[in-house]
Amino acid sequence: MADSEEPDVARLVETLDRHGVEYLVVGGSAARAYGARRPTEDLDCLVRQQLVNLERLGAAMRELNARLVVEGMTDQEARQLPVQLDGATLARMNISTWRTDAGRLDVLTAIPAADGRRVGYDELVQRANLISGGNYAIRAAALSDIIASKESANRPKDHEALPELYEMRAALE
Repeated sequence: MADSEEPDVARLVETLDRHGVEYLVVGGSAARAYGARRPTEDLDCLVRQQLVNLERLGAAMRELNARLVVEGMTDQEARQLPVQLDGATLARMNISTWRTDAGRLDVLTAIPAADGRRVGYDELVQRANLISGGNYAIRAAALSDIIASKESANRPKDHEALPELYEMRAALE
């Protein structure tokens, strides 16, 4: 799968769920679940930072043939890296980007909040929503949390996405 293609969200979610991974979908994929039209090139996955959960994540990623995305390195070269996809390795990464057989997957430990703090799974899950789409459902971070994260990221692509997200938030209020 080319990096410019949208991820196979159904396959990624099904694999994570089958392995019992506790996670939230954040970023562009979560925005799409809420109805945003802007395409995304990856699934942003914020995971609960418990070793047993990270072990389950590692198993799901091994099934998806995950390999690190390393700038300046081809996918073939990345496949040769001796990366151990286990809980201990994943626990040392705050954010990591992977290619999988179902598309790109970003694994995060936290996202920025509106007040500048970094918030993780345990806080975000309290406001998250279960959203059904097609033949699968995802647990997505709250739209307000997604907006705060994009505002804080301050990247051009996030600035481009924000007007639509603001409209969606206004329609929900």
